[in-house]
Amino acid sequence: QVQLVESGGGLVQAGGSLNLSCAASGSIFSIEVVGWYRPPPGQHRELVASKTSSGTDFSASVKGRFTISRDNIKNTVYLQMNSLKPEDTAVYYCYAEGLTRQLLRFYSWGQGTQVTVSS
Repeated sequence: QVQLVESGGGLVQAGGSLNLSCAASGSIFSIEVVGWYRPPPGQHRELVASKTSSGTDFSASVKGRFTISRDNIKNTVYLQMNSLKPEDTAVYYCYAEGLTRQLLRFYSWGQGTQVTVSS
């Protein structure tokens, strides 16, 4: 079992910044993929940003404003969000994929953290 706990959401004015954190805990051998998703209104979750050993990927709507990083020692992934816009308002979900110490693949989601951007 691998658990993800997000933090850092909140209310911010347009143009402001927030830094989301996602801490992974449990029987972790390796984390290969980390990402942040948000559900647009009435739609399924969409990828905001992801990071693998090959590089990073961002949705077109956040490219240049958001960055994703990870601390491998702390098993924590971050989403730095700058120049926030009201349309960034959403619940943001952390995702991680990798191997447990039993060398079983895991796919884990966090519980979500609310980001609200006021105009």
